Amino acid sequence: MSDQTSDQTPNQTPSQTPEQLEAEIAVQREQLAETVDQLAAKLDVKSQAQQKVAALKDSATTDTGKPRTEVIAAAGSLVAMAVVLLLWRRRRDG
Repeated sequence: MSDQTSDQTPNQTPSQTPEQLEAEIAVQREQLAETVDQLAAKLDVKSQAQQKVAALKDSATTDTGKPRTEVIAAAGSLVAMAVVLLLWRRRRDG
């Protein structure tokens, strides 16, 4: 075992030139900036909500912007079920 201490980082070799060190620092700085941007995007709740709304709207409409038939059918079914439930409750309570 060696008891020598070194000031070198794991990526740094003894033969690195100042230009190589500067290039390595620039790469690390860029990676850090990307990480910060990704974290900021994850914390941007308003933007995430807008993206989800846009995705839902896109999946519920055709390329021309008209509602898909299956969405209309599902909405119609929900309305019909609500009407039946209301009529059933009125009949039961009345």
